[in-house]
Amino acid sequence: MIEGVHPEVDAARFPAKRIVGDAVSVEADVFVDGHDAVSGLLLYRKLDSPRWSETPLQPLVNDRWQAEFQAEEIGVYEFTIEAWVDHFKTWRRDMVKRLAAGQAASVDLLIGAELVAAAIGRSAGNDQHTLKSWSIKLRQTATTANQEAANEALSDELAALMDRYPDRTLATRYERAPRIVVDRLKARFSSWYEFFPRSCGSQPGVHGTFADCEARLPYVAGMGFDVLYLPPIHPVGVTFRKGKNNAVEATTGDAGSPWAIGAEQGGHTAIHPQLGTLEDFHRLLRRAKEHGIEIALDIAFQCTPDHPYVRQHPEWFRHRPDGTIQYAENPPKKYQDIYPIDFETENWRELWDELKNVFRFWIEQGVDIFRVDNPHTKSFPFWEEAISEIKRDHPQVLFLSEAFTRPKVRYRLAKLGFSQSYTYFAWRNTKPELTEYLTELTQSPVREFFRPNLWPNTPDILTEYLQHGGRPAFMIRLALAATLGASYGIYGPVYELCENKPREPGSEEYLNSEKYEIRHWDLDHPGSLRDYIARINRIRKENPALQSDWSLRFHPVDNEQLLCYSKQTPRLDSIIVVVVNVEPYHTHSGWIELPIESFGLDGQQPYQVHDLTTDARYLWQGRRNYVELDPHTIPAHIFRIRRRVRTEKDFDYYM
Repeated sequence: MIEGVHPEVDAARFPAKRIVGDAVSVEADVFVDGHDAVSGLLLYRKLDSPRWSETPLQPLVNDRWQAEFQAEEIGVYEFTIEAWVDHFKTWRRDMVKRLAAGQAASVDLLIGAELVAAAIGRSAGNDQHTLKSWSIKLRQTATTANQEAANEALSDELAALMDRYPDRTLATRYERAPRIVVDRLKARFSSWYEFFPRSCGSQPGVHGTFADCEARLPYVAGMGFDVLYLPPIHPVGVTFRKGKNNAVEATTGDAGSPWAIGAEQGGHTAIHPQLGTLEDFHRLLRRAKEHGIEIALDIAFQCTPDHPYVRQHPEWFRHRPDGTIQYAENPPKKYQDIYPIDFETENWRELWDELKNVFRFWIEQGVDIFRVDNPHTKSFPFWEEAISEIKRDHPQVLFLSEAFTRPKVRYRLAKLGFSQSYTYFAWRNTKPELTEYLTELTQSPVREFFRPNLWPNTPDILTEYLQHGGRPAFMIRLALAATLGASYGIYGPVYELCENKPREPGSEEYLNSEKYEIRHWDLDHPGSLRDYIARINRIRKENPALQSDWSLRFHPVDNEQLLCYSKQTPRLDSIIVVVVNVEPYHTHSGWIELPIESFGLDGQQPYQVHDLTTDARYLWQGRRNYVELDPHTIPAHIFRIRRRVRTEKDFDYYM
């Protein structure tokens, strides 16, 4: 019986996710009726490989078995389990008991000889001769009933040979072959920065260009970001264009929303003429790469009334009884400048192929990361087909799902293939909220397919916490996002400049939002958080514990305004403990309690905690230690745990 296989998502309907270089650990319950011993193998291969690789299962406890394989390349792997009744292992186990009890073993030795003889035909090379010798030796031992010779039959050498050539004629193979999508490292560990290209101009009110974006690359790289996400770069529609602050009617000179895609200059494969040309975009990609930055493009499958699709393929849109095309609505809100695409059209095949070609076009230009706008309002089967086909041909491509919707919907999108997903992090502010939510994301079964990307703000999200918490709130949320999540992002420059004015009370829309107008930013403002952000991102890059999520654990603190958690690498060569004051108004202190045994520390010896945000160092001892955090100076400790090491000359240092 083979059951309880892990990792397996929805009975192997969907793949689990890993990163290239990961050791993929597979577990299963394997057992048999009666008392026979069992053996088994983990079988695995790249999806396009004709042959399986094998590695033996190792017993854990209570009929649970485990083995692992190395995900050496990006792409899709599959695995399964094969197991069988191991008659030689059963014989050897029982022989140990018989000999220990001093029982005669002549017949049992003959049985063993037959089992070994049967393995000769399954063996090869010198092993055949060795097994033949063992078979003869067991028969000779059976005639003498010599206890010492019988014990020799239990040698590890013979057991290893028989393990090498098991009888698998009656083996059972697990009925499914679960898949693993293996992505490049940036799918797990990435630092995103978003800005509007049109707001990068050198002068107020002047539309920015790709050349202006190039000039800003050192600024982004200097803060330590490795993904630069650009909102849509396509022509903006004129019909029903929105004005400043989402005004229903635009005035002369209003730029409109970049998400209102399509004009006479083209649609989803065209570039807004004021940004530059396709060659200018290629140059931006090259310059970004020189700074260690990848460009992520926004893909928003929606159209303005001016989009070429509307004229060329009206059948791709839903028509109302009066013959007009249905514009987007979220009652009572109306978005007359947007036509949703109708995924229920009878011409769905032509539509799907065209939309997949949009991705392919930008991949051909050199883009390998896409942030997908509102994927939950598009067809699930479309995403499964599109992402599967694109990653088959371009396995390096990554997709970020921007779906602020119900949990089961966003989890389904992750199962369908999205590499990363936005989360509810922006609205989880208290210690219980953060603890419960991040534990769900990192310790429950959803972690097998859902990779969180934590954003404290977006052009659509200015939370109440940021509106009222001032500069400390921005520092707190930055520290939380960057250390709770291996992937995180911010929308700037509004974030580092602590822009926090809503359009109106109770709204999460920014006043004078860049979604509807061109803004000019003073990047050298003395209150900017750019140095703080750069320090946090440097800490992330220098400490491998912060580059994955699964080791995240929360620890007790006797103050509800202090949140304490840790991350560590499997070999304990990188251990990070974070303490954050989640209340942006007052100083808070308390006693934290750390599981020092799981850090490999001796409770009787001191250890050093190095605060990487301030470079301060403290000597702690034992599980309980005191902390105090003023949100107006440094609202978070990011401690690296350093063990005391004694040299041959009795000189102590911490590493």
